[in-house]
Amino acid sequence: MTAQEVNGARPAPPARSGPAAALGWILTIGLNVVAPIVTYNALTDHGWSEFSALLLSGAWPVLDSAVHLAWRRRIDEFAVVTLVFLAITAVVSLIGAHSARALIIKDSGVTGLFGALCLATLLAPRPLMFYFGRKFATDGTPESTAWWNGMWQYEGFRRTMTVMTSVWGVAYLAEAGVRIALAYVVGTGAMVVISPAMAYGVLGALSLWTALYAKRSQAAGERRAAQAAAAA
Repeated sequence: MTAQEVNGARPAPPARSGPAAALGWILTIGLNVVAPIVTYNALTDHGWSEFSALLLSGAWPVLDSAVHLAWRRRIDEFAVVTLVFLAITAVVSLIGAHSARALIIKDSGVTGLFGALCLATLLAPRPLMFYFGRKFATDGTPESTAWWNGMWQYEGFRRTMTVMTSVWGVAYLAEAGVRIALAYVVGTGAMVVISPAMAYGVLGALSLWTALYAKRSQAAGERRAAQAAAAA
């Protein structure tokens, strides 16, 4: 525990800029989620291969990174992760046969690789959820970004980011393993329904758990700081 935590001096987040936050969300969702999906579907409907469509879809996160770099003077990590995810998906689409079962297994392999990426970042200076948290917990302004970066000095905050990244990594590895196993046990017709249901279900459950865990961790940190300050 740092001296600031002992004194109960953990800084409060700065006031969020509504317009800046709204514009940031529009760019993030539009260029990293909506545009790649629309581009991929449109190209595959017109006879493009999955690999080519995925590669071209990756132009949108690149554009988002360029906009963010020009606007905020730093790289947008969320766009980088999206680009890596699309690249992984493109490579996986080239592997093996293209039967219905193979496609389900490939989809599962992509989420499994994302889980492995989460766990791999535990060896990095800061885990993946630190950057995701900064994207969604701040409005992207220099003040809010500096506040989020400064939170890393607190042991409780570092533990929270590490636990979140670990849980997401393990959950997606487990989800991929279960989906791959089911692909060999359950009929293809049933897996067409089960596979996306599992994917969205795991994402929803992880998102809900993350929100609850973050709130609980924040409350616990405030209690520890208050107790330490009272003891001092």
